[in-house]
Amino acid sequence: MAELTGSTSERRGTAVPQPTINQFLIWGGIFAVGVIVLFFISHWVNQLNLFPESWNLGLRNVLNEFKRWVVVNRNSNWLFVFFFEPLSAVIDFLLRRIEDFLLWLPWPVVVLAVFVAADRIRGLRLALLTALCLLPMGMFGLWEESMQTLSLMVTAVLFSLVIGVPLGIWSAQNDRVEQILRPILDAMQTMPAYVYLIPVLLFFGVARVPSIIATVIYALPPAIRLTSLGLRSVPEDAIEAAQAFGSTERQILRKVRLPLALPTIMVGVNQTIMMALSIVVIASLIGAGGLGDVVLKALRRLQVGSALEAGLAIVLMAVLLDRVTAGLSQIERHSEPLFQGFRLFSEKRRGNRVVEGIEQSIDGLYKAGRAGADWLTGQLKSVGKGNGRFLDKYADAVIIILTLVVLSLLLRLLGVHQFPRGLRLNISQPVDALVKWMQVNLYDIGGSGIGTGPLRDFLIIRVFQPLTHFLAVQLPWIVVAFFFVYLAFMADGWKLALVVWALMMAIGFIGMWPFAMDTLGQTLVAVIICVVLGIPLGIWASHSDRADRAIRPILDFLQTIPIFVYLVPVIMLFGTGSVAGLIASVLYAAVPVIRLTNAGIRGVDETLKESAAAFGSTWWQTLAKVEIPIAFPSVMLGINQTIMMVLAMVIIAGLVGATGLGLEVYQGFANDNLGRSVEAGLAIVLLAIVIDRITQKMAHKASLAANVA
Repeated sequence: MAELTGSTSERRGTAVPQPTINQFLIWGGIFAVGVIVLFFISHWVNQLNLFPESWNLGLRNVLNEFKRWVVVNRNSNWLFVFFFEPLSAVIDFLLRRIEDFLLWLPWPVVVLAVFVAADRIRGLRLALLTALCLLPMGMFGLWEESMQTLSLMVTAVLFSLVIGVPLGIWSAQNDRVEQILRPILDAMQTMPAYVYLIPVLLFFGVARVPSIIATVIYALPPAIRLTSLGLRSVPEDAIEAAQAFGSTERQILRKVRLPLALPTIMVGVNQTIMMALSIVVIASLIGAGGLGDVVLKALRRLQVGSALEAGLAIVLMAVLLDRVTAGLSQIERHSEPLFQGFRLFSEKRRGNRVVEGIEQSIDGLYKAGRAGADWLTGQLKSVGKGNGRFLDKYADAVIIILTLVVLSLLLRLLGVHQFPRGLRLNISQPVDALVKWMQVNLYDIGGSGIGTGPLRDFLIIRVFQPLTHFLAVQLPWIVVAFFFVYLAFMADGWKLALVVWALMMAIGFIGMWPFAMDTLGQTLVAVIICVVLGIPLGIWASHSDRADRAIRPILDFLQTIPIFVYLVPVIMLFGTGSVAGLIASVLYAAVPVIRLTNAGIRGVDETLKESAAAFGSTWWQTLAKVEIPIAFPSVMLGINQTIMMVLAMVIIAGLVGATGLGLEVYQGFANDNLGRSVEAGLAIVLLAIVIDRITQKMAHKASLAANVA
């Protein structure tokens, strides 16, 4: 089997020298000797055991003093008077106008407008889905909060696209710009969303404007990256043909590059919207309002029912925005008659009389609407004789807008504005009652020692506390730093090792070493659980189409839910604390390792599997010696993404009492201690960069070893 994989690798490209057993033993011995020596030295030199407090740079006091200076000079310093304040005023003006408009519109008009837009984008099924997503927001009594969140989203996404798309175009046309932007975008995507709130809080204060700015910064990378990728992926033949017809660069960009790159750009818009929704909810910590504020206040009061209602509203908004923007990326495909079938049911139901009868009735309604629109277009042409060409081109849009305007005015006159209380669906009370029942009956089922209580106690007493104590107290800090430096050296040599050493030392210099070790311990536990569960599920899905079809919608749902919402159902079972954060982290972060394990194994060349079977390999031997080694780079990339997502989620868990850096950031916000929040946030970034760079280099090294890089 080794000969089989080796010969195949040689055919695919130049083989990368693999470490021999002797080299492995030598480097393993160096690591073991280094750990033992550092252990002994740290017992003699106290500064190498517990990170000395005297080495703290005192960044907290400096930042708090700077904050006091900002408060005193905000109204007089030129930087605030001529830049921050005007920028804040522009953003606030736009946000208030959008919010006032959405709140002014009667709720049926909002539902109808979204329904019509979705129908024109992707058809009746998407239109009905959007309506079903909007109605529960009002039924839960959260219509106003939902419109506030939507206005935050619209404002943030508009700014993100206005900045991101031009930068993506510039990046696609200039390799030097691409090289400059790439590390900046890498750093922006490495940082947990939580961290973006800290710097904007300093310069813009506590309100919705800093929430918008933090959201724009967080959501920019996908807009820039995918715009650049889409434009760079345009076939050269199309560009050369346009040049042959005498088109200028601007004409080629506007009429060739952008239209062909539009599907990829729309994927970037979709990701920008989903990332913006994620951080808009988190931004409720600094006064963003909306649904995130409802969730946050409910979690603080342990009102799980109210938190669940707001959480479901956030999920529904995420589903709505995700499906609509995904439909936009395929709008051209949908407009082709080849892909138009039944409006409501699947084409597989064709031949069913009931289904065909319903479809004919729906089609009749559409034809009646079309006839009415044509009549109204004729009336408008007769009134505005000079606008016939404009109406021919934009008749449908004009009629839809006029209809919505007239309907809005009519409903406002009739007093139909707010969502009717008669349609209120209160699930908070039964959910609170269910939570109380679960807390009593599932804590220790029948005195068997099995239940949420024993599991929580086991994880806290037997896992978290010993691991945190071991990393932060028993294990000398120099050994932890040496471990990461050693991994960095093995992954990419001395250059990365020196960078990792500097970053680890920086965590100690800002006084966050014990809290970072606490967070690291929680991250390790969550990642191990994700890997232990995710890789077998990915393997299963890669070998079974039925399993893949069953798992895929669950993974799609888990990826759609904003990060904030994962805490709500977990608290129902396990209460607040580190265990709730751990379980939420596993649910949130297991998705990439499952998906990429599945994709990596499915991407293995079929001829390799057939050759292995021809050599008499069993299913297990083929998996262990062919599929996993070749798919290992993809698996490593999934583990990298899982680690970063776990780290982000562990931070969010600080909102519900989980210890570590997340709690430090949150308490800094709550106690108006900016220095504390910045120190903890900076430690999060440093730890994230260390882990991200090491795992990325390991994945790249595995790709080279497998000749797939």
